[in-house]
Amino acid sequence: MTATDLPMPDLRTGTELVPSIAEGETQTGKDFSSDQEVRWCPGCGDYAVLKAVQGFLPDLGLRRENIVFVSGIGCSSRFPYYLDTYGMHSIHGRAPSIATGLATAREDLSVWVVTGDGDALSIGGNHLIHALRRNVNMTILLFNNRIYGLTKGQYSPTSEPGKITKSTPMGSLDHPFNPVSLALGAEATFVARTIDSDRLHLTSVLSAAAAHRGTSLVEIYQNCPIFNDGAFDAIKDRDTKDDAIIPLVHGEPIVFGTGGGKGLVRERETGAIKVVEVGTDAGQVAVGDLLVHDAHDPDPSTAFAISRLTAADYLHQAPIGIFRQVTRPTYDDQARAQITSATQAAPGAVDERLTSLIHGGDTWTVA
Repeated sequence: MTATDLPMPDLRTGTELVPSIAEGETQTGKDFSSDQEVRWCPGCGDYAVLKAVQGFLPDLGLRRENIVFVSGIGCSSRFPYYLDTYGMHSIHGRAPSIATGLATAREDLSVWVVTGDGDALSIGGNHLIHALRRNVNMTILLFNNRIYGLTKGQYSPTSEPGKITKSTPMGSLDHPFNPVSLALGAEATFVARTIDSDRLHLTSVLSAAAAHRGTSLVEIYQNCPIFNDGAFDAIKDRDTKDDAIIPLVHGEPIVFGTGGGKGLVRERETGAIKVVEVGTDAGQVAVGDLLVHDAHDPDPSTAFAISRLTAADYLHQAPIGIFRQVTRPTYDDQARAQITSATQAAPGAVDERLTSLIHGGDTWTVA
């Protein structure tokens, strides 16, 4: 697949686009693979995600020098070393803040953040939610393996209650974060969830996330075979995944289960979302009465309610797909517009405005 087979991502800033490759030029995943030895534990889900990203980046049709990956600290944060783009292995939890500066200062860049559940939701939680609410133009890939892998197996902000780890030998007492619910609560404009082992679904979600103008958050269920192996077996095992995965497709009724035997409805009395049996028998619900997924709904309430169906122990069910995809002005576009407005004024007016700013309001003269 070449860049011309997919629509050009909507990376517009006014009438400008992030610089694309020359007409007739083609790129492959090899062009985006660095010469560094990939070093993760055998069987780590990060390998699958890396291959998917390397295979997907050529479809953007962008120059490699106009793509930058910023990571924090953790196993997933090795990502920039393995991609032949610009990148930065930054500070624990602060990747969204550094990416905000890049996106604001350099409108010609496609900015990506690679982070993990510990990096993003513990020390980096504050930075993450503010990047989401500001709607900075960046794509955040949040690898969720529900454990601290790099530091050898402590419980993380997404570990299930009762989790036995090196730091919780009697079981974790913490209630875990649901990253999708958190992002929707921060009113992120693009929120999605996918799985490391599902290459087709992962790539389709990445395509939509890259095309989105604003902050895109993609939670990726990623298996850690050393410290938390099998955490997502229910949604990966051939015998159980049909009943565990709730696929979300915009504009379509939410149906899942073997043979489409289950679906979602909204209760009239409480407004809650619940799972029902689908069919024509007594006690079952017809397909036409099921909840139709609307990722473009400006009100995130329904998307949030769907996200709450994710079981805290991750053993039963999980909605997968794009929860929310709406348009809202981005922080970096508006910041650049303010700077342009200020600098287009006559030089004397700029000096007068600066003087007024410095000496305005409450001032004191210290003898």
